[in-house]
Amino acid sequence: MAEKDYYKILGVSRNASKEEIKKAYKRLAKKYHPDLNPDDPKAAEKFKEINEAASVLGDDEKRKQYDMYGSEGLKFGAGRGGFDFSGFDFSGFDFSDFGFDRFDFDSIFDTFFSGGFRSRRSSAFRTPRTSRGRDLTYDLYITLEEAAKGVKKKIRVTKNYVCEECSGRGGRGIITCPDCHGTGIYRETRRTAFGLFQTSTTCRACNGTGESIREPCEACDGTGRVRRTRLIEVDVPAGIMDGAKLRVAGEGEAGYRGAKPGDLYLLIRVKPHELFERRGDDLFLNHTISFVQAVLGGKVKVPTIDGEATLKIPPGTQPGTVLRMRGKGIKHLHGFGRGDQLVRINIEVPKKLSKKQEKLLREFDKSLR
Repeated sequence: MAEKDYYKILGVSRNASKEEIKKAYKRLAKKYHPDLNPDDPKAAEKFKEINEAASVLGDDEKRKQYDMYGSEGLKFGAGRGGFDFSGFDFSGFDFSDFGFDRFDFDSIFDTFFSGGFRSRRSSAFRTPRTSRGRDLTYDLYITLEEAAKGVKKKIRVTKNYVCEECSGRGGRGIITCPDCHGTGIYRETRRTAFGLFQTSTTCRACNGTGESIREPCEACDGTGRVRRTRLIEVDVPAGIMDGAKLRVAGEGEAGYRGAKPGDLYLLIRVKPHELFERRGDDLFLNHTISFVQAVLGGKVKVPTIDGEATLKIPPGTQPGTVLRMRGKGIKHLHGFGRGDQLVRINIEVPKKLSKKQEKLLREFDKSLR
């Protein structure tokens, strides 16, 4: 058999990218499709040749083998991946049956070049998929005080729990699933524009376990699970941040017929606080003092996450000054200690003065000159 130049067939260079090969394939496949060229007896053969070239150059392993040994060398390595069109005779297909004018070429090509077509021996279907329960996500809203100190919360969760009647077994009498014959895989053969394709999916009858129940439990219909709403207590650690995700192992959906349960993920939402703004593990607070306190200094009571505390105001404090209260912030989530509280000082200016106060201020102002 004569050596075939697949690059020449597709009209691309030997260093062409997969995207370039894909574009060439799409263009030529549409050009030489038998339904679009009913008067050209060579169109079907050309179409078959184009698919054969694309099946090799579109697969990295086959392309590498072809570059090393040529088309004849592929005979010794076929079937190890990709999808081989070379064995199909497209001349006998009536493509009009598939509504070629409406056929989704892009999805076919995307699947073809992304490795979507695989041999029936693909490892993805060698064993049934597990029936582990689904993971769940729950938005948990807490206050800043709860985030700072940690809290135990009871939340109401609706999910599949283990059936108490059959202890999650689904019933009595385990038999081989009649739909998949114990493989956990359901295979279906379909006719498409490119020939006969076999698809493999997890068996819906047994959920991939390969087993059925002779006497299904009436409470759960043989699934080993029942849907309930219950209260679950969860621990929220001190120092948790807004947007953090906590994993509660085993509190997701119950598994199918006694399989491992999923996990519950708590998405933490910390409500805004009327006084404090959190910045990492530090708390930021605006606090207003009088003009006299700013000038003379002194001690004032300020709120903290733990209650009121005393803050020392230095004499001559200016508006906007930030004073630090060490250890009055949020507990470090990973490690010991706490953040600080930062207090920005605002100074209240009197809006009304008595004549005596105004006179004293004017005298004070003159004394500064």
